[in-house]
Formats: sequence, structure tokens, C-alpha cells
Amino acid sequence: MYRFVDKILAFGLVAFAAAGTAPALCAERVLFAAERQVTRPPVGWVEFCAENPGECAPDPAPGSDVAEDGRSWRELVRINKLVNDSVRPMTDLEHYGVVEKWSFPDDGYGDCEDYVLLKRQLLTEAGWPRSALLITVVRDQKGDGHAVLTVRTDKGDFILDNQESEIRLWSETPYRFVKRQSQNDPNVWVSLGDARPAVATATSR
Repeated sequence: MYRFVDKILAFGLVAFAAAGTAPALCAERVLFAAERQVTRPPVGWVEFCAENPGECAPDPAPGSDVAEDGRSWRELVRINKLVNDSVRPMTDLEHYGVVEKWSFPDDGYGDCEDYVLLKRQLLTEAGWPRSALLITVVRDQKGDGHAVLTVRTDKGDFILDNQESEIRLWSETPYRFVKRQSQNDPNVWVSLGDARPAVATATSR
């Protein structure tokens, strides 16, 4: 069967022309989120791995970052836009009749985790190291849980988000970062510290 992912890739190759270059970085920016202690993985991830074990195997090259340049940045922008434009938002309760389920949006619908899983899959298939693509749990401006994809590069941690078309440095998002996958093993999750100055914090809890 012609997979949904194949459809959006075909659409993207025909319709998308990547524009722009990676943003210049300022010394004042906090480039990397600080990892703390090991913590529990989300239940949705554990259940997803039970159904998709091949997606959860450790990377053969753990700890790898991406050398961010013009080509890699354009590819990142293309895939982020492709998934955001191709998947329609729908809650798990509406979609599956359960409160929480992580799954690929094969029918074109999904919530934040499903966007993240598809972006991670497409970037991995494009040759990006899985250990640089870290599923991340944050709190949004309302205090609600949300999932984004952190892309570890040599120039900082950049965030791919279904609620925001622009790819931003993690410290320039409005989120409070909670936890994410370890670069050494996607099944190990670590809590995150927030070293941003108070002025750079977009939300308060």
C-alpha cells in the first residue's frame, strides 16, 4: 500500500522549494538545554515502542550531533514544513477513543507526538543520525503538556514544532522544557534544566 509518508514526500519534492538560510547565532543565546537526571519515559513512548520496536533501537552512532550548514538547514526546513502542512491536528480521544496514543499519522491526522514521530522518521530516512533527533516534552504557555522534536546540531538545540512554522533555538521558544530522550539511548529519558536568563523566559508558571 502506498504509505501516507510516501504521499507527502512525493508532494514535498514537487511542491516545496526550500528558502532561507540558517539564522546567525549570538553569543548571548543559550544554545544547549542542560540535561539532568534520568527520569521516566512517557507511557505513550513505551507503548509505541512495544508496537514499533524498530523505531526505538539505539543509534549505531550514539551521541552524534548534526553539522548544521546551508544544505542541512534547508532539508530541516523542508521536512518540518512538509509534515506540518500535510497532517491535520486531531486529539487522541477524537482519533482513537483513548486519552494518549503515540502513532504515525498514516491517515493524515494526529496530535503533537504524531507530528514528532513522522518528522523523526523522515529525517532518519534522509540520513540524519537518530541520536540527534530527540523527542522532547515541554509545557506550553497554558501549562499543558506538549511534544516537540529537538534537533541537536553543532550550533545548538533547534526545535521542530507543529504549532510553529519557524524552526527556533530551544531557548527562543515560549516553552518550559521538562524532559527528552537521551542521545545515547532513545529509551532512556532525562529531565531538563532551564539555564535561560529570566528575561528570555517567555512564560511563567
